[in-house]
Amino acid sequence: MKKTPLLNIALSRVIASLGHGDVLMIVDAGMPVPPGVELIDLAVTQGIPDFVSVLDTVLSEMQVESHVIADEMRDKQPPALIALDALNGAGRLGAQCLISHDALKQLSRSARAIVRTGECQPYTNIALVAGVVF
Repeated sequence: MKKTPLLNIALSRVIASLGHGDVLMIVDAGMPVPPGVELIDLAVTQGIPDFVSVLDTVLSEMQVESHVIADEMRDKQPPALIALDALNGAGRLGAQCLISHDALKQLSRSARAIVRTGECQPYTNIALVAGVVF
């Protein structure tokens, strides 16, 4: 059995397959998933699993070079933003890029995979850009 916190087979496989610059998105329950992009649907019910728990677990295995969030997340201030700012301040998310929510939807078309959570707070979405460990 794995020693790291991530147990989901599909998510573990995707993270292991990421190369430098690949994008993995973690999104709320309402974010659309473009045709052709792999969906790892973890959502069980409203709030389960929550965005922050999924992000923390992904960060235990993924090297992140930078991340992208929507301007609207800063404007609407969903509860997860506090944790996101703390992770960013601790240097766990690399450089931050702000774009519009519509541009984030466009970016999702090039994601290697999208991880849907049970999060039901609007604009609680992030695109993680894979870095390298060397």
